[in-house]
Amino acid sequence: MTSPLKIAVYGAAGRMGQRITALTHADPDLAVFAAVDAFAAGKDAGEVAGIGHIGVPVTAEMPDENPDAVIDFSVPDALAPLAQLCAERKIPLVAATTGLKDEQKEQVLKAAESTALLWAPNMSVAVNLTMKLVREGVRAVKDLPDGVDMEVIERHHRFKEDAPSGTALRFGEIIAEEMGLTEHVHGRSGRPGQRPRNEIGYHALRTGDNVGEHTIVFGMMGETIDVTVKGHSRDSYAYGALAAAKFLAGKPAGSYTMDDVLGF
Repeated sequence: MTSPLKIAVYGAAGRMGQRITALTHADPDLAVFAAVDAFAAGKDAGEVAGIGHIGVPVTAEMPDENPDAVIDFSVPDALAPLAQLCAERKIPLVAATTGLKDEQKEQVLKAAESTALLWAPNMSVAVNLTMKLVREGVRAVKDLPDGVDMEVIERHHRFKEDAPSGTALRFGEIIAEEMGLTEHVHGRSGRPGQRPRNEIGYHALRTGDNVGEHTIVFGMMGETIDVTVKGHSRDSYAYGALAAAKFLAGKPAGSYTMDDVLGF
C-alpha cells in the first residue's frame, strides 16, 4: 500500500490555508505533514481549520524534515523566502500567492532551476479551462474587420488586498499574447477620450464574501460576448491545489503549469 504524500501547508491560518488543511486531511492519498503560520503557532492545525484536533501543531517555520510538497497560500513577502528555501532543500512547491513585486517574482521563478515549481494565480479547474477557452476565442476574433475590444471584470471579497486580481492579470496576459496588445488600463475616470484599439481594460469590484468571479468581455460592433467563470466556494481552488501537489511530487526541477496538471 502506497503511503500518503506528506503535504506542508504554508499560510495555514489563512482562509485558503484552512481549507487546504481540511481537504488534505480528508484525502486518503494525502497527509497533513506540517502547517506553517506564525499567526497561529502552537495551535493544532485541525482546530485552526475547524475540523477538530489532528495532532499536527502549527509552527512558525518549516520543519527540518522535508515534506513531499509544499502548498502555499500566504502573502507576497513570505513566498519569495519560501521559494528560496524549497530550492535549497529540493522540495516541490505549489504556490498561489499573487501581488508580488517584480523582484519577488524573479526570486520565486528562480526556484524552478533547483526544484519542481508550479506557481499559478488560480488553481481552479474551471478558471483554467476558461483561460483555454478565452485563448481560443481571441484567436478566432482578433482579425475581424472592425476589431474587438477586450475588457476584464473581476469581483472578489472585501478582504482581498491586491487589485486587479492575479487571475484577471493572467487573462490579460493571454489576450495580449494572442492580439499583440500593449496597453493595460486599470479602471477609467474623468475624460480619457476614445478607447485606444491596443488597450485591455481591467475593472476590480470588492463586495462582501465573493470568493472569485471573472468576466472576459469580447466587445464587437453590434454584439458582445461575455465569458464568465464563478467560484462558489474556496474549495474549488483548494481541490486544484491538491491535484497540483499530487502531480508535482517527485517531478524533476522545472516550471510547471495547471495546464500540465489538467492535461490541456
